[in-house]
Formats: sequence, C-alpha cells, structure tokens
Amino acid sequence: MNTLVEERKTVVKKQKLKKGLSLKRKEYLWCYVFLLPQTIMFAAFTLWPILASYYNSFFNWNGVGWPSEFVGWQNFGEVIKDSYFWNAYKNSLIYTVGLVAIVVPSSLIVALILNSPKLKGSVFFRTMFFLPVVLTMAIIGIVMKNIFAFEGGLLNSFLEKLGLISEPINWLGTTSLAMVALIIVGVWKGFGIKVIYWLAGLQSLPKDVYEAAKVDGANIFQQFYYITLPLLVPFLVIITFLQTVWAFNVFDLVKTFTNGGPFFGTDVVPLYIYRHAFEIEGGLPRMGYASAAGIVYGLATMFISIIFGVLIRKYGGRRA
Repeated sequence: MNTLVEERKTVVKKQKLKKGLSLKRKEYLWCYVFLLPQTIMFAAFTLWPILASYYNSFFNWNGVGWPSEFVGWQNFGEVIKDSYFWNAYKNSLIYTVGLVAIVVPSSLIVALILNSPKLKGSVFFRTMFFLPVVLTMAIIGIVMKNIFAFEGGLLNSFLEKLGLISEPINWLGTTSLAMVALIIVGVWKGFGIKVIYWLAGLQSLPKDVYEAAKVDGANIFQQFYYITLPLLVPFLVIITFLQTVWAFNVFDLVKTFTNGGPFFGTDVVPLYIYRHAFEIEGGLPRMGYASAAGIVYGLATMFISIIFGVLIRKYGGRRA
C-alpha cells in the first residue's frame, strides 16, 4: 500500500515538473516572439549596414548594383592622405572639446541652482532648459541660420539695437565665427539634457552626509568641494562620455546650419562622409570611399572611447 502511494506521489511530481517546464518554455517562446521584430530591425538597419560598410570599403563602388571593382586598401590610403578628411576631423575635435568644456561644468552649476529647495519655480526653469532637447536638430539648424544671418538676422539686429555693434557681423561667413556660432547652438541644444542628468545625480546623493557635515560646521562651499564633487565623479565620467559621443556624431545641425562652410571651416567627418557618398558634383557617388572614411573615423575615435571605457569601469560605480 505504501509503495503504491509513493509511486503515485512520484508520478504527480513528474507531471507537475513537466507542466512547469512546459509553462516556462511557453514563456520563453513568447519572449523570443516579442524580441523577434526588434531583432530583425536591428539586423536589417544596424548590423547589416555595419558589415556591408566594411565589405564595401574594399571596392570602388558608386552605390548601384553589387560591388565588383576590388581595390583593396586603396580607399583607406586615399582617406589617410586626404587633407580635407583631417581638416574635418580637426573640426570635429574642436566642436567636441568646445561643447564638453562648456556644457559639462555649466550644466552642473545650473543643476545645483535648480536642485536648491529655496528656489521657487524650479519646475518652470527645468522645463525651459529642457525644451530645446525635444526640438529636431535639422529644424534648429534652419532657424538658427536665419537668426545668425548677415543681413536681416535677428542676432545682428538685436546687438545693433543694444548699441554693442555698429555694423552687422558676418557670423557664418567667417571661419572662426562660424565655428563659434556652431558651438553656441550645439551648447543650447544639448544643455538641458545634461542638466537633467546632473539633477538625477544630485538627488541620489545621501542627505545624512550633508547633515553630518553641517553639524561639523562645514559651509556650502566646503560641502560642495569635499562631499558633492567626489560623490559626483561617476556621473561626471558618464555625462562627459555621453556629451563627447553626441558631439562627435553631429551631422544634421552642421548640414542645415553651415553646410561645412565657409571654406570647410565647420566641416565635420560625418558631413565629409555624407558628401562623398551622396553629393559628388560632376561624377558618381563614391560609396566605397565613404565607407572607408567612416571606418577610419571610427578607428581614430576608438582611442577616446577606450579611455572613457577605462574611466567608467574605474569610477562609474564608485562612491567616494
């Protein structure tokens, strides 16, 4: 009798185990079903273009049909020797350094002010700073082109009315001023999101540390230097990395705002690649050459990514 009962319990356990495994398999199956559309989109629009660009870079290809004229490393050698490419890379570096140097510290200062409980209307100010983030970069470029225009531009008219200038400034017709204007617009566009990142970091800091510091007689500046800054180091590294990546990939703003001018003074590598891939005048597009330029650009900037990767690994999860 006991043997029959034990056998029956064993059979019931096996049935429950099979039923549980069946339910888990169904759950896993539905997970894969829901992941399938995203996987297909990723493979079609991200993975395949990356692999195809590496393949196409070894061909003299105009983008029509299948690449057939194999040229080996010729495209890469041409890119490396092209002074216009390195000019665009230099401009990309200038733009990136300018944005990082201005946005990262200034957005921290604004975030500290907005995080103060004594500030009234902080929600309104946060919204105003964040508004440019949701605007399309291409639209911003078109609008700002009219604002910075030499004749009839809103900025020149405003400065003339204030008496700060006696004649209009050719913002977009001078190489140095065009880059300054581009950096100003880039700062305005990406400033709000960095403020939000800093606010998230500030609001995650432990309040008991500040209370203990107040008891010990630390003033506001001492609290900021000895507590806030060390605790914000992980956020500093990550925000700087995000700002650097965003600035290095700028394209639509430059395309609609300055189109790389004047005299290639604001030309950046993404625009350089686009121009050779789609805008060759008096000839056919050079998709193979553009692919090689993109790979060289990626390898040239990889060193920066490696540095940030080491810093994020070292400080990204650390609390001072």
